[in-house]
Amino acid sequence: MPPTEPITLEQAPTLAALFRERVARSGEKTAYVQHDPGAGQWREYSWRETAGEVARWQKALKQAGVKRGERVMLMARNGWRWVVCDQAALGLGLVLVPVFMNDRAENIAWMANDCQASLLVIQGPEQWRTLEPVLDRLETVHTIVALEPVEAGHPRLRQLDDWLPKTGDGLAEEESEPHSLATIVYTSGTTGRPKGVMLSHHNILWNIQAALERFDIAADNRFLSFLPLSHTFERTVGYYLPMTCGASIAYNRAIPLLAEDLTLIRPTLMISVPRIFERIYGRIMEKLRGEPASRRKLFLKAVEVGWRKFEHEQGRAGWSPALLLHPLLDRLVGAKVRGRLGGRLRFTVCGGAALSPDVARFFIGLGVPVVQGYGLTETSPVISANTLEDNIPASVGLPFPGIEVKLGEQDELLTRSPSVMLGYWNNPEATAEMIDRDGWLHTGDRARIDASGHIYITGRLKEIIVLATGEKVPPADMENAITLDPLIDQAMVIGEGRPYLAALVVLNPEARRQEAERLGLDPDDPASLKDPRLLALVLERVQTRTATFPGYARIHKVAILDEPMTPENGLLTPTLKLRRNRILECHSAEVDDLYAGH
Repeated sequence: MPPTEPITLEQAPTLAALFRERVARSGEKTAYVQHDPGAGQWREYSWRETAGEVARWQKALKQAGVKRGERVMLMARNGWRWVVCDQAALGLGLVLVPVFMNDRAENIAWMANDCQASLLVIQGPEQWRTLEPVLDRLETVHTIVALEPVEAGHPRLRQLDDWLPKTGDGLAEEESEPHSLATIVYTSGTTGRPKGVMLSHHNILWNIQAALERFDIAADNRFLSFLPLSHTFERTVGYYLPMTCGASIAYNRAIPLLAEDLTLIRPTLMISVPRIFERIYGRIMEKLRGEPASRRKLFLKAVEVGWRKFEHEQGRAGWSPALLLHPLLDRLVGAKVRGRLGGRLRFTVCGGAALSPDVARFFIGLGVPVVQGYGLTETSPVISANTLEDNIPASVGLPFPGIEVKLGEQDELLTRSPSVMLGYWNNPEATAEMIDRDGWLHTGDRARIDASGHIYITGRLKEIIVLATGEKVPPADMENAITLDPLIDQAMVIGEGRPYLAALVVLNPEARRQEAERLGLDPDDPASLKDPRLLALVLERVQTRTATFPGYARIHKVAILDEPMTPENGLLTPTLKLRRNRILECHSAEVDDLYAGH
């Protein structure tokens, strides 16, 4: 078969077979691109070179005594070695368990014991320091392999260069059957202990084939990978799907360098989450505030006309003379914004959370093709997506071919397909709660489905705030609105069982400094965050952003947090969703102050 044709499910029924087939078809072509800090330059790896390294890992895994079906836990950053470890495990019939590389020690120990991991691969010194307090609690892990040198003496620790043999014995073909377990992915869960989602080879590969019926992905595409590979969205759509199509992947050095890497790599496709677009939107809007009125007007006109052109091309609006201005406005505005994203993006798939319609309109109006998708780890993961030809940004698109959807009680979205997980590891009760007797998986999301079949997510069944008055408020919608303000980077609306709503917010550091100085406050003094003048300003901005919500949804008070909420401090999931219960625990003092006397 020609290397430009996607690999079919019949040609590669397992993930390891997919890799072998891609190596056979595209051996000398570039597979992965990664920055080498030691050499100070970007390095390309071919498919054949990657296969040679996978064979070395497989030989090392055999020598370590890891047997078919055992679990290998991977706690490392996105990159070529992540892929090599994954493929080495899959080709030996092992079960890979990816975890967020900056997760907390307690979580790692719990997951390692829950899945009874035999071997643990870590990135380097930082992960070793994290694990040291819980090493004695890793009951089944007999080997810990460090990708980067770790200066520590421990009987279970192996340095990668010492652990790997000089050569391999060729790619192994000992993988499991298509419908058997390929990976356990622990859901990052906004509440409670994570659950181990069991996905088979067939679950994941079927999902990819369904996606390729909707999207034409050619081998000449280059993906930029920056979302954690420990998350199924990036792993399926940003790693296995490019392998299926023969496209190459470049790895972002770090999120703070994403803007620079976009201009260096110039990707054609990208998997993203709304927060990335919201940050770019916030920075552009903040910069516009300081521009002359004429330039602001020009910019906003470009967005307006670009959006009108998009709606016309989608068949939802007629032609307008204003469209004659588009080539000029696009050259002056749109092309420059697209240039900051590399200038070659054919489209970007956005998922993991709801993308604000205002942000979607902004980027689409500037010629950045953003399509929203929707799914769950438990569905391998994609259920639905918009396409470039049929893109309703307020929706999450149509279900993929072969995926059934319907509305259940309380308008809960239910789905059924070959992508639905095998179940939760060691947790039949949770599995039975999630998947009913007829095979319908209960997503926990409220939705509506229009006449054309497009799905609109309207809220979470369990993320509704019920005020003491009995009024119900969906906090995510309000939080999305609040964080569109350039002053506010993060927000969590609270008020469960309380008489009114309040919000915990994290301010943008630069915007906070400017506003503090304008108010005559010392921006470096933490006490300024409690100053009534700054709190009043922030509350005013919050109330302006949420003015269109019902009266009972008015936010009465705000508390400004002194540290951002991050995956590293356990307050966000790896895909940047709020861990609400943990945030409430961590900031209980601020919450008490917000409701003091009530």
